[in-house]
Amino acid sequence: MSLGRKAWGIAAGALGMAAAGGAARMVQQQRMIARRGAGDEVPLGSLRSPGLRVVADDGVDLHVEVDEPASHVEPDLTVVFAHGYTLNLDSWHFQRAAYRGLVRTVFYDQRSHGRSGRSAGENCTLEQLGRDLRRVVETTAPGPVVVVGHSMGGMSLISFAQQFPELFGDKVVGSALIATTAGGLDPGRILFPMVPLGLGGRAVSRAVRVLDRGHLVVDRLRSAGHRVAQVVADAYSFGEDVPRSYVDFVYRMIDSTPFEVVADFYPAFATLDHFDHLEALTRAPCSIICGTEDKMTRLGHSRKLHSRIHGSDLFEAVGAGHMVILERHDDVNKELDQLFSRAAQLAQEREQQEPGS
Repeated sequence: MSLGRKAWGIAAGALGMAAAGGAARMVQQQRMIARRGAGDEVPLGSLRSPGLRVVADDGVDLHVEVDEPASHVEPDLTVVFAHGYTLNLDSWHFQRAAYRGLVRTVFYDQRSHGRSGRSAGENCTLEQLGRDLRRVVETTAPGPVVVVGHSMGGMSLISFAQQFPELFGDKVVGSALIATTAGGLDPGRILFPMVPLGLGGRAVSRAVRVLDRGHLVVDRLRSAGHRVAQVVADAYSFGEDVPRSYVDFVYRMIDSTPFEVVADFYPAFATLDHFDHLEALTRAPCSIICGTEDKMTRLGHSRKLHSRIHGSDLFEAVGAGHMVILERHDDVNKELDQLFSRAAQLAQEREQQEPGS
């Protein structure tokens, strides 16, 4: 073989390997791209997988569901979704539908929410929620993981990062903070949609203080004030007009959460102050997503998170409210597409750096 032909053969081989590698990366990226409109094909909150019980460190049972990827997709990356206050895992309906079969996804009900066990009031803290999240991650994610948190789920993620920073950049290769904050929160603003007949401000605080004696009465008042509560849920959850089914869906989740649970978490929001403990989140790709018309965790909270988490991405959904994961689900999923791709790349780099790889 002449030198020229040999050189050409080597070059062709190199090009072939590069093309193969590029094709593999393209396949990997394609499976990370959410299917648009997938959630519209099934009733809201109807997606299910067999339940898995994860026991928290204080013995509370956490209800977990895992959507495995299609058989031809390698389950190298797991994405764990943590929902918000008074919601449940169904709130991720559009994300669950869009990524089903494309990537390994894990959804769980936070303690005292949904199908998870009721927690003692003294353990309804953000520190405990961070430990719960770790238990879910270590139980359900055999490989690298991305954690996505909405509202209180984002606070759980921040708590997780604060308590277990050594996992970030290694086990945890990506995170998303959606409509959330690390402090400076007005808890009355969050509680407002959950209280009966439009009570707010000081009335909320008084209702919380007497809850041990009167939570059953409060729940009956919530039921009596059904129509009012729906209007409030609409105004506080969404920034623009959305289908009535979205409003009813959110209201059902809120209404199914006993007011005693609502009050159990009140002190956690009132004392939240973690803006100085975000360093671990800089060790892996982090996406911050918010609606510009969010009335609960206002836009300034997300901008402050972005300024404190160096290297993070910030997406502001113009006109959207607190339930941006429903209201602008396609936009949210596009941001998650990019996050998952960057996280997969980081996971691949970490694997290549391991001895023997």
